[in-house]
Amino acid sequence: MNNYIIIWVIAVLVIYVIMQYNRLVALRNNRENAFADIDVQLKLRFDLVPNLIETVKWYATHEKSVFENVSQARAAFVNAWNADEKIEANNMLTWALKSVFALAEAYPDLKANTNFLQLQNELSDIENKISAARRFFNSATNEFNTYLQGFPTNIFAGIFGFKAETMFQIENEAERQNVKVSF
Repeated sequence: MNNYIIIWVIAVLVIYVIMQYNRLVALRNNRENAFADIDVQLKLRFDLVPNLIETVKWYATHEKSVFENVSQARAAFVNAWNADEKIEANNMLTWALKSVFALAEAYPDLKANTNFLQLQNELSDIENKISAARRFFNSATNEFNTYLQGFPTNIFAGIFGFKAETMFQIENEAERQNVKVSF
């Protein structure tokens, strides 16, 4: 009789561990899926940026540093291997694009250019989609981290190699500020 109780307790514990593991996997996959949504929008923005830059370059040929910053940010995105690197590259590109739009303010003809306006509208639409996808990603990350850090899940998470993940946020406080361009 005691052997059956021991076997039953062990079976319940094994089932519990399996359930915890499967829940962690599901939450991790949900987070990765959420990042895939962001990645799609970042790729769209990445593809749109050269057209925007070419339109602006025609008007502002002497603003080399602005265009170099955009090129560096795009290169960082291309070379990013994981979510954290892509988040950092995104932050760089966001900062560089702020400079482009601040530059456009100095050129009234550019602001009236239909190609520029269309590209700006497309970029604005993509930015809104990135923002929505980022909120979903951060929500999925928060759910994963909260579950991961709760007791007794934190014990199983450590055993199986799960770790807390980072949110998609701007880390550099200067990037939160408006860009000022002076001539």
